[in-house]
Amino acid sequence: MWLEEALSSVPHVLPDSFEQFSRHLERDWIDDALIVGGTATLRRRRLPKEQTIWLLLGMALMRNESVERVATLLGVALPSRTDEPVAKSALPQARQRLGDGPLEYLFGASALAWSRRSIDAHRYKGLGVYVVDGTTQRVPDTAENWKAFGGSEGNGARAGSAYPTVRLVALMAARSHVLAAMCFDAYEVGEVTLARRLWDELPPNSLTLVDRNFLIAADLNRLTGDGSNRHFMTRAKSNTQLRTVKRLGRNDALVEIELSTATRRREPELPEKWMARAITYQRKGFKPSILLTSLVDAEKYPARELVELYHERWEIELAYDEIKTHMLAREEAIRSRTPQGVRQELWAIGLAYNLVRVEMERVADEAGVEPTRISFVNALSFICHAWIVWSTPPVAPGRIPAAVTDLRQRLRHLLLPERRPERAYPRVVKIKMSNYDKKWVKRPKPI
Repeated sequence: MWLEEALSSVPHVLPDSFEQFSRHLERDWIDDALIVGGTATLRRRRLPKEQTIWLLLGMALMRNESVERVATLLGVALPSRTDEPVAKSALPQARQRLGDGPLEYLFGASALAWSRRSIDAHRYKGLGVYVVDGTTQRVPDTAENWKAFGGSEGNGARAGSAYPTVRLVALMAARSHVLAAMCFDAYEVGEVTLARRLWDELPPNSLTLVDRNFLIAADLNRLTGDGSNRHFMTRAKSNTQLRTVKRLGRNDALVEIELSTATRRREPELPEKWMARAITYQRKGFKPSILLTSLVDAEKYPARELVELYHERWEIELAYDEIKTHMLAREEAIRSRTPQGVRQELWAIGLAYNLVRVEMERVADEAGVEPTRISFVNALSFICHAWIVWSTPPVAPGRIPAAVTDLRQRLRHLLLPERRPERAYPRVVKIKMSNYDKKWVKRPKPI
């Protein structure tokens, strides 16, 4: 009863009327997020906590707008008796009251539902295709953020981090870019350590693509050894010891991976023989590589198909680019100046990205093309443009015409040409490091 009374004071302007975009975010998820976060309140405020969630999503999607302008454009504040705009100081206070727990829950609940639905629509021979990889995100240069997250100290002539830096690892549906799970921590926490928090998120009948940094015997054995038909594909490291057991075809063999003495000592429960399939291949402009996978049936899973499939691993790099370059406008850092604000904002960024991606997937499905054929840049632009243009008085955000945010009406602007797999882009550096001296600051040690 107390929760119904608390929530009844909130006019659900954005979720109900911004139908074409926000309808993907179920009302029950928001209610549960407020309960789990312990943030429901009876006090009537101009910025209720549910509306603060939408403020954070707007902040993620409109990085070039100030927080105050985002609040105005979305109309998140309740009207006052004097019709005065919400005080500038009320915005950070509202975020602080909300905390980061509700955003974490909301991201997790929605990401699980959306990614599973997406995976089911884009399987490879019955297997859901996932990607795991890490990245970093700079956050504002404050003493609190340095203490909580730290950064790179650098080595030799290479300077360390100029900003506090968060280490992040994501699990993504490879063929739609929908994030399935995400975790982050201080910079000193490695990607492999963070990835261990995500392996349990992988469902049965799945295939996970990872780079060779994640070629960890203990982790991959646990992934494939529980009988749930979970598989992996990765590249061998230069020092990986392989012994051919059986030839499966040209440049295709069943191999035994020899574990180091240190690994055996550290992980005594590992099997003495770790079997995998090794496929040797070379792409134009690159050195020869060895692909390792637990998909050992050469007839069901031809080597040529697996080589092409493995390079869908790069889709997560494209997703990180979509977030950093286009959503966050290549800003030096995100907005939040406190660790709690950083965590809250990162969950909101992941949630906002997924909302755009889910809408893009719906458009792709109706157009009969793959989700990667829809332009993220143009989709994001149309959505943000709708908010900005149609929120100007006298048209309130609650009355935005559905057609404005219906991306199907703009399909000709959203459809990308088919990918050209024959193109190759070897890794090179175009911009060298600056000749200017590093601005050194005294950094608090991470807690």
